[in-house]
Formats: sequence, structure tokens, C-alpha cells
Amino acid sequence: MKKILSLIFILLFFVPENIFPQEQNVPITVIGDSLVGKNINGESIREVFGNVTLTQGNVVITCDKATQYLARNDAELIGNVIARQEDLTIYTQQGFYYGNLRKCESHVGLKLNDREVELTAQSGEYFFDLDKAVFEKNVKLYDSVSVLTSNKLTYFRKEEKAIAQKDVKITDAENIIFADSLEHYRNQKITFAFNNVAIKNKKNNSMIFGDHLEDYSQRWYTKIDVNPFLIQVDTVFINIIDTTFAPEQIDTVTIFTLDSLLIRSQIMESFRDTLNYFVATDSVEILKGSFASKNNSTIFLRNENKIITKKINAVQPVLWYDNSQLTGDSITIYLDRSSIKNLDIDKNSFLLSQNKIYPARFDQASADRIKIYFKENKINRSEFYSDSKSIYYLYDENEPNGLAKSSSESAAIIFSNSKVDEVRLYGSPVSEYYPENQVENNERTFTLPGYKFIQDRPTKNSLLKYFENRKKFDWNNE
Repeated sequence: MKKILSLIFILLFFVPENIFPQEQNVPITVIGDSLVGKNINGESIREVFGNVTLTQGNVVITCDKATQYLARNDAELIGNVIARQEDLTIYTQQGFYYGNLRKCESHVGLKLNDREVELTAQSGEYFFDLDKAVFEKNVKLYDSVSVLTSNKLTYFRKEEKAIAQKDVKITDAENIIFADSLEHYRNQKITFAFNNVAIKNKKNNSMIFGDHLEDYSQRWYTKIDVNPFLIQVDTVFINIIDTTFAPEQIDTVTIFTLDSLLIRSQIMESFRDTLNYFVATDSVEILKGSFASKNNSTIFLRNENKIITKKINAVQPVLWYDNSQLTGDSITIYLDRSSIKNLDIDKNSFLLSQNKIYPARFDQASADRIKIYFKENKINRSEFYSDSKSIYYLYDENEPNGLAKSSSESAAIIFSNSKVDEVRLYGSPVSEYYPENQVENNERTFTLPGYKFIQDRPTKNSLLKYFENRKKFDWNNE
């Protein structure tokens, strides 16, 4: 018995592979209403007409006409071509089937449907043994939640993975993503995008650009970590006085302007779960109207209409508004729609305002905490808590008239037309007056501890310079 088993083993080990042919080497069979045999240039072919059926294993193809190349084990397919393999169906008007490769291809337009996705293109090929499609030119992939378009796409059915290249766009209920190339995993709902990436959020009218994106739809999380840049366009309503039709009567009309939010940083993350917040990290620059900021961490809590910037790696966030500069370990911005309602500056807080007519003169105020309130997009009131100090320049009909230096436990400043109108000191106030002859040309000697005038304020030109060379997209056509 042992000798017999040993002999069987030896025979199996040394037997040539082609004695046990793989399914892809099985000859294709073609039947139809009529058949014509030919020999062209020494090659035997069969032309089959009417109700043609081609079969190889579990692949079944029907068409109006087929030309079978017997030696090559291939067939040309013409008219109403339908290829099936289990739950997969491919439709085209003309194609070719390669029996040894178990591959079907078409260059006149084709559609693939496997009950999970529908894939169309001008040209493409499908490998039945690999469950792999390679489609090119005007490619579209549809599923229940998204549409992906590109000029080249490789789709692995078992993995439910799509690799798209050239003018890629993927659209779902919330976002539109553009990229030079993209990997999309349908089952996990994960997307990776590369180079010239742009994502548009349909709900908040924001657009984020970059060169590498990761999107995890099931976690409601998106990250761009190469050259991220955000633009969000808001509509701002403004009331203006109108006397067009009756000069003696004052009326008001409401107009709207487009007010864009621009953000640049090293990393941007969007958390779209119940908290719904956005995070920009490292070398953050922000610009919106008269408001600008530089910091290393910005958190935008959308549901709370609140923006928080924090001190990271000993670098304080700095915020500019009109001619004022604010610094502190943490700055919280409270919004009313798209306008700033009030600000909280916590720990080592400092407020600096440069006079537009006399740029060498800076009003200064410091405290452990500062609260600033806005009215009609202008500073209306500032409050200073714990160890309040201030230096304010005085003017008499716009002519310099010395300065006042004061300290107290707390203080409040009332503004009128963006200028200091009244200063109130509370708790052991001390105030000193310096006449103009002591102040003129000596402004630099009148500074509070922590004074620092930061001049690299972000501008629209500096931020958009990054944006100039990026690929442009037709957003209005989406």
C-alpha cells in the first residue's frame, strides 16, 4: 500500500501543469443560428450569426454576431453584447473576448452592473478571474450614496476599491471632492485624494484645497495635511440710509455683500459628528474682512458659533481687528451669524491700537483677562479684569495732547466711532498724566510690560498668492 501511495505522489509531483488546464485555458464555445468556417492567412476562424452565445466556465456572453479565432481562443463580439458572470453584467455594442486571459474589452462605450455599483465609460476591459475592471475616458461609477467620475478608473470588485486618475470628482449628499487621483473604498466609505485636491461642502458653502486628503465618511471625519487652504463665502446684510426718492425723508434699505473667510495652515480637520467642529493646526493664518489672526491652533465650533485659538509651543495667538492688535494665551471669538459679537482674551492679555493719523502712537491695555464687545462690526466696549494697566494718548480736536497712564484692579473703555470715548477704572485706581512736550518723539519710552507690535498681519494678497497657481474648478457647474 505504501508503494502505491509513493508512486501516486511521484506522478503528481512530476506531471506537467498543462495536463490539468486552468479554467482560463479552457476553449471557448460559440453557438448561434448559423456558422461559417474560414481560413484567413492560415488561421482558422468561425463566423457565427444570430442569437450567438459564447460560453467559458461561468462566463456567458450573448450578441448578434461573433467571429471566433480558434487557435488564439479569442472572439470578436458585435451587436447587443451582454456578458454575464454570476451577479455581474457588462453591456456594449461591440467588444472582444480573450479566452486565455478571461478578459472582455470594448472601445465603443460599455456599462458594468453588479447590483452594488454601475460603471460606465467610453473604453474599458474586465478581467473575470481577477474581478477587476480598468475603464478609461468619461468614466462614471454610481452607487447608492455617491457618484465618481474620472478619465481612468481601476475597480476591484471583491475589495470594493476604486483607483481613479485624471480629472477625478466624487460627489455625495454633503461634499464634492476633486483631485488628480483618488482611492475610494466603498464598503468602509474611506477616500484618499492626491494632488490638486479640492473639497466643497454643499451646506456651509466652504471650499478646502490641498494636495492630500483623507475622508472617513462613517466617522464623519476629514483631514487635509498637505498645503490646506480654506475659503468660505458668507452673505453679509448691511443697512444703509436711502434718500433717493425723497431727500427730505430718511429711509433705510438692506443690501448684501460677499464676505469671504480665508484660512491657511499645515493641517485642517473637520469633525462633522454631533459636535460639528473644524480644527486648523500649525502656522494658522486667518482673514475675514477687517479681522485677521495668526496662531498655531484654531478650533471652530460650528454649532456654538464660536472660534477658539490657543497658545501652542510658547507662541501666543495674535488677532487683528481694524487698527487693533490683541494677544493672549487663549482667544475665544463669539459669532452672530458671520459677524463677531464679542471676544474673550484669557491670561497675559494685551490690547494694542495704532492711531491712523499718528502711527507712532499706540494705545495699550493689559490685564489677566479682557472682554471686548462689538456693535455693528465695530468695537463698542472693552472690559479688563485683574491687574489692569493702560496707556492712552489724548487729543484735542485731533491734535496730540499728551497721554494718560493708569493701573487698577479692573477697567472699562467705551468707544465711539472706533475711538476711545471714556475710560473707567475700578479698584485702587492710579493715574498719571504726561504732557505733550514730554511725549512727542518719545513714544517708544511709553510702553507696558508685554508690549509687542507684530507687523506680519495676513492680507488677502498674501493668502491668495498660495492660491494663484492652483488648478481652478467650475463650482457653478456642480
